[in-house]
Amino acid sequence: MNIVDTIRNAEAKADYQFNIGDTVKIAVKIVEGDTERIQYFQGTVIARRGSGIEETFTVRRVQAGQGVERVFPINSPRIAGIEVVRRGQVRRAKLYYLRDKVGKAARVKELRTK
Repeated sequence: MNIVDTIRNAEAKADYQFNIGDTVKIAVKIVEGDTERIQYFQGTVIARRGSGIEETFTVRRVQAGQGVERVFPINSPRIAGIEVVRRGQVRRAKLYYLRDKVGKAARVKELRTK
């Protein structure tokens, strides 16, 4: 393993356990002037890509009838925490088809645990 990969793996701090289709609540640090506050963004994870320090994930939600997607680096210092609200049962690695769905059709089934 070369030295660049060693440094990347050492700096990868995040060990969040969530998958595609899960509904997550992300605490994002927002800086406004001298003050810093936490803003929550809750939605469905529709994609994860990359690995190590460069890994990102995309979260989608519908707000005021408009679809909103945000891409977060998983190792970002702006992320204060990620909480899994519910687990989703999906059969795809990317859920881009949810962009075309409206209303109840855009829901993801909840994963049943035994």
